[in-house]
Amino acid sequence: MELKILGRHTSYNVQKVLWLADELLLDYEHTEMGGRFGGTATAEFLAHNPLGKVPVLLVDNKPIVESNTIIRYLADQYATNQWIGTHPFERTTVNRWLDWSIDALEPAFVQVFWGFYRQPPDQRDWANINNGCENTLKCLDVLASQLKEQPFVANENITLADIATGVFIHRLKHIDLDIPFPQQVEAWYKRLTERPAYERWVMSDFSELAGRNNY
Repeated sequence: MELKILGRHTSYNVQKVLWLADELLLDYEHTEMGGRFGGTATAEFLAHNPLGKVPVLLVDNKPIVESNTIIRYLADQYATNQWIGTHPFERTTVNRWLDWSIDALEPAFVQVFWGFYRQPPDQRDWANINNGCENTLKCLDVLASQLKEQPFVANENITLADIATGVFIHRLKHIDLDIPFPQQVEAWYKRLTERPAYERWVMSDFSELAGRNNY
């Protein structure tokens, strides 16, 4: 199968896909699109995703969209059961964290990252930023509780649950806001940083996004 990943590497949603693709040692072609690279408003791209959003995974030119859907597909198609779960009940645990990442962690992160880092200083809404910090700390406490007895989010091994949540952690660590990590989250983050694919994609430079409040 021919795999193509469309999307700028500074998008955390694209990073999920690139991180997993490298973990699985997949042969893929990556095309930077969106943001300063443009290309998402073209007729060709909109035929793949009418919403004009990245990432898009093309499998023999057939599109798959939405980052968590894409990583589920890659795990189902190319991975050992470690990444998604060995049986249906175990899969529910992994999938629960993918859902939580969208329902709770991402909205809190967006309040902080977009509200603080991606706004020019004179346009920051500090009430919203502070609320985002409070919500983020609550999410980090949830992760800390989950990580008390195991090294990764869903179980003893790294899974899609770590990818769906771990893409946010590096940025929270490096945007010059006081967001203390619980001990368990700090240790988990350190384990993620030791993975070459995490270092390559998630820990890549995102400074071009500073003060840029558009896609």
